[in-house]
Amino acid sequence: MNKTELIDHIAQNADLSKAAAGRALDALIGGVRTTLKKGGTVTLVGFGTFAVGKRTARTGRNPRTGAAIKIKAAKVPKFRPGKALKDALN
Repeated sequence: MNKTELIDHIAQNADLSKAAAGRALDALIGGVRTTLKKGGTVTLVGFGTFAVGKRTARTGRNPRTGAAIKIKAAKVPKFRPGKALKDALN
């Protein structure tokens, strides 16, 4: 499912126009992004938790030349599914 299909699904199930569903989805994504940038977490009970993880600096290899390269430390988004989501899949 891509973003357009998700907007269509939201519009049908919530009895909204596609434009309103698109704005709602964009607002959700924006809220999650803003909270993660500040280092917080977003918990949607029954769905899961979005959080920021830390990846340490490490040494990698350039696949073309085989030379060692340094990879910087980075913050990465992580998602941990909730119990209800896990149970829905099994």
